[in-house]
Amino acid sequence: MPQIEEVLSNVKTNALASLAAAQRQTTNLHLDTQIYAAGTRLGPAIQNLVVDAPSILVFADDDPRANFGHNCRYLLHDPNTGALRRTLAARFPPYGLKPPATMTVFHEPIVRAKPALIKLPFPRPIPIWFPDGNRYAILYSGMSDTRHLNDLEFCYRTLVDKYLFPPANIFVLNYDGTLNTKDGAPGLWPGDNTAYRIKVTGKGNRAAFQAAFNSLKAKIKADDLLFIHTNNHGDNSGGQSYLCQYPDWSTYWANDFCTDLAVLPKFKSLLVMMEQCNSGGFNAPVIAHSPATATSIASAAIASQSSYSSADGNWDCFAFDWIAAQAGHYPNGGALSFNPDTNADGAIQASEAYHYANTVDVGNGDTPNYSQSSAAGGNITLDQQYELYWLWTYVWLPVLAKFGPLPPDPGPLAAILPELQKIAKPILEQAAGNAASSLAPKLTEALQKAIPAHV
Repeated sequence: MPQIEEVLSNVKTNALASLAAAQRQTTNLHLDTQIYAAGTRLGPAIQNLVVDAPSILVFADDDPRANFGHNCRYLLHDPNTGALRRTLAARFPPYGLKPPATMTVFHEPIVRAKPALIKLPFPRPIPIWFPDGNRYAILYSGMSDTRHLNDLEFCYRTLVDKYLFPPANIFVLNYDGTLNTKDGAPGLWPGDNTAYRIKVTGKGNRAAFQAAFNSLKAKIKADDLLFIHTNNHGDNSGGQSYLCQYPDWSTYWANDFCTDLAVLPKFKSLLVMMEQCNSGGFNAPVIAHSPATATSIASAAIASQSSYSSADGNWDCFAFDWIAAQAGHYPNGGALSFNPDTNADGAIQASEAYHYANTVDVGNGDTPNYSQSSAAGGNITLDQQYELYWLWTYVWLPVLAKFGPLPPDPGPLAAILPELQKIAKPILEQAAGNAASSLAPKLTEALQKAIPAHV
């Protein structure tokens, strides 16, 4: 009987020989040196794939840059000779949370090189101080790879740094409820080579999503906004798309997601961006079941296609560009390809962020798609909405000037906003009412002179 080293060498040779010439340039092969017993389940339960006889496994990833689910194969070899005895078509890796220690890559034509980091300064936002309505966010990644956590970090920093979302209003549902991923604990964030700042609040599964919705049910009001970003892996089965959940790739179906979303009371705006494979299958159900007055959803792929990672493996293409459009820069501070603010109103609307990502993402393999409940859905922004902005500015800035220049970080000033609003709102509303009463006769007189036939 051949020695184990000879058998493993035969396994590699036979696995490579099974690839067509074109596949050798696009398929990564991973050898697991353990022997799988008959009856062992491979991959998530939805695939229903089981080892039929003792085998040595080679995992053939036919589309390494794509998020799962996508086409891949399990090559089962005879443990005595190394001969290829059976091939199983699959959509997910053969393992659960992470590859076993016995599995290593031995043929890797698709290699993700790490890019050189460029850290450029970018201007901090100038705060406007009279908020109207609260904003909440849910960021989700179930069976996370490091690139999915990187996307979530970029999104989190954009929400907190540019749009001044209170961190307490952001639910982060990742993997096992920590910064861990299937690749292990992360090092530094590749955007600017600093520590991750994102605060994980729950696991990447349906139960955590339901808990977030139930928490929001008691908080969200008629004038509020909810932003939902889903990342990681997904697929489509039986005509319905789903998200993958920690810890076993189990299914969070689009219909179940909409059922959970429906526990929320009526609120103003729902902005959704989904990165996972087959995410477009969520578009129509979310639009149909959203409790928001206005809803927008952008997805990285249509219901029958995969979504893809960047060539360096650090990001997911569509999410990378969509978040960059919202942030006004890329993670390293680099400039955008063009200004996404096509109507030049100073805000990045849902339709504008999608247009930017859809334009820049060409050629990466994604099939972006977009839906909105109405024109109002396309106009949703992550910006804070404000009352009496023009009058409040005239009052606030002269007072603030007595205390010196504006600080670069508005956080300390933002902390006193609730008290300022409580004091200022009734006074400003009274002033606005008095101004309207005084101006109305003069405006009427002016209009009668200008357009007498219509007044």
